[in-house]
Amino acid sequence: MAYKHWKIERDDENICWLHLDVADSSTNVLSAAVLDELNDVLNEQAQSLPKGIVFVSDKKNGFIAGADINEFTVVKNHDEAMVMLNRGHDIMNKVESMPCTTVAMIKGFCLGGGMELALACNYRVMCDEPSTRIGLPEIKLGIHPGYGGSVRSILKAGPVAAMNAMLTGRMLQGRQAKRMNLVDDLVAERQLKRAARFFVVNKPRPKDLGLKDKIMNHRLVRPFIAKQMRKQVSAKAHKDHYPAPYKLISLWQKHMDNPRRMLKEEAESVAGLVTDYTARNLVRVFFLQEKLKSQGKKSAFNPEHIHVIGGGIMGGDIAAWCALRGFKVTVQDRDPGVLAATMKRSNDMFRKKFKKDKRSIRNALDRLMPDHKGIGVKHADIIIEAIFEDKDVKQTLYKTIEPQMKEGALLATNTSSIPLEQLASCLNDPGRLVGVHFFNPVALMPLVEIVRGDNTSDEVMKKALAFGRQIDKLPLAVKSTPGFLVNRILMPYLLEAVEMVEEGIPAEKIDQAALNFGMPMGPIELADTVGLDVCRSVAKILSETMNVSLPAKMDTMVNNKKLGKKSAEGFYKWVKGKPVKDKNVSYTNTKDLEDRLIFRLLNEAAACLREKVVDDEELIDAGVIFGTGFAPFRGGPMHHIHAEGVDAMKSRLESLASLYGERFNSDQQWASL
Repeated sequence: MAYKHWKIERDDENICWLHLDVADSSTNVLSAAVLDELNDVLNEQAQSLPKGIVFVSDKKNGFIAGADINEFTVVKNHDEAMVMLNRGHDIMNKVESMPCTTVAMIKGFCLGGGMELALACNYRVMCDEPSTRIGLPEIKLGIHPGYGGSVRSILKAGPVAAMNAMLTGRMLQGRQAKRMNLVDDLVAERQLKRAARFFVVNKPRPKDLGLKDKIMNHRLVRPFIAKQMRKQVSAKAHKDHYPAPYKLISLWQKHMDNPRRMLKEEAESVAGLVTDYTARNLVRVFFLQEKLKSQGKKSAFNPEHIHVIGGGIMGGDIAAWCALRGFKVTVQDRDPGVLAATMKRSNDMFRKKFKKDKRSIRNALDRLMPDHKGIGVKHADIIIEAIFEDKDVKQTLYKTIEPQMKEGALLATNTSSIPLEQLASCLNDPGRLVGVHFFNPVALMPLVEIVRGDNTSDEVMKKALAFGRQIDKLPLAVKSTPGFLVNRILMPYLLEAVEMVEEGIPAEKIDQAALNFGMPMGPIELADTVGLDVCRSVAKILSETMNVSLPAKMDTMVNNKKLGKKSAEGFYKWVKGKPVKDKNVSYTNTKDLEDRLIFRLLNEAAACLREKVVDDEELIDAGVIFGTGFAPFRGGPMHHIHAEGVDAMKSRLESLASLYGERFNSDQQWASL
């Protein structure tokens, strides 16, 4: 029988090589159609049983990326969710109970439902290369594994390792996966088929859980470990905002004595989560991420040499990140001592990334070269200027380097707020200037704003968006206006927090109000982290065109060299990189604080939509989520306005204006939302 998505190949040893190549898709996903067809394939194979079945992907980009997330968006209620989940459970149970040996041959990404299929097999062989990774990242979509992965991963890796992998949703490379016993063998690509055949023919005994893991799985011990897990999760995710990790912990604590019962309860748990507000918004965020990825095509630009001017924390980290992604990078600064610090910080970044892989650390360091004299300027395909925010200083630099730049090279500025039209006025070819605005810390923040000035050419814009993807960032095309998108929306929020401090409200309570809303960090701590001098600089530029004013307290603190984390004192004192907070401060109406902060942000988001700083509401949401960490479970600022009701939100904004002044006057865009 011919199938649309699966191809059956039997060899001379009566081994069935079951190839998955999902039709009309660049990636293998386990849609309802793919699973239904697999059910028919397994029934057919059971009629004429092979010696073994090996699952193989015919896609170059990976094994199986997971379930079809598009199907999540059409599930309306618990009953519909149970139909979807029971289908997946039935298939995985059938794979597990096949009367012949089953092997998953993994090359490329094997995630979510794909990993759950692999876990249902008797054995898993994995390609030993960096691009091959496994994982159960469902927690990032507001759910947890729902096709049996919670039970089977714990039985293979033990409760602590498996639960940690599921609760973080992180992807695992080969050595770690093998060490955790999630895969049975790790081999070079040329040996994959031989390894799969070995397991079919020899059927070696699977490795049992160690005594320590068995003890941790015991019903009398689980409550104590579960309590610790909840404590660790609560440090990053509030139960009211992100219920999935807490449900997963409870699932294991209550039901691991009876794996079959736990499988049933797993499906019930996910069915309750998949239609939840959080999961729907996190799925939305997933699609927003895909939309950002589509803004740049990697094939549009293939730079070989990147030159970064400015070896400070931002410039140095940009250079290190580009070297980490495989590019030859020169980094220039007039102070050799600054370059020495850049190389030290880069070495720390590479060691954190590659851990004990000395070869990869050495290769990354070899690609990053300090360049005190700027020799790399004439060789670079893209030059990234990352010096301090001063128009005159930047223009003096541009006049010096433009004659040295090779034809077709891009000149990119990492300015956080200065309009490109002002900077480009000194250039002979202003069309080559584009904004490539990174966010701090560079290694953690996924967004990069690609800023188009009035003179930026179409070709340069296309190449800059491609560069964003080349270095594995999410590129967002924005119009050149003061503050661009992210800083413009963020700054009124930060300045409102400083206004509150001036009113005598404790900084700790202001930060707590933001955390209550779901922000990853409070605005006062964020201002200290970014640097109060940087905040003041951006605020002054924005004040020229926007209804924002610089609070006197921030001006005074900067003048007194209290710059925040980098000077060990700002609004907080900083000890060993951590803010010292007073836990005993009190304030009665934290909801009012929350509204004052968030409505300044929402109002500015509406203004950016009116001015077409980006193309649409979705890109505003994407930019603010990936550029500031705005509460992902709320789906973005514009989505939050619609979810809460435009009229109700506008009414609250008007009441804040009556209480606190014209800075809360609603933007005219609210009338069109």
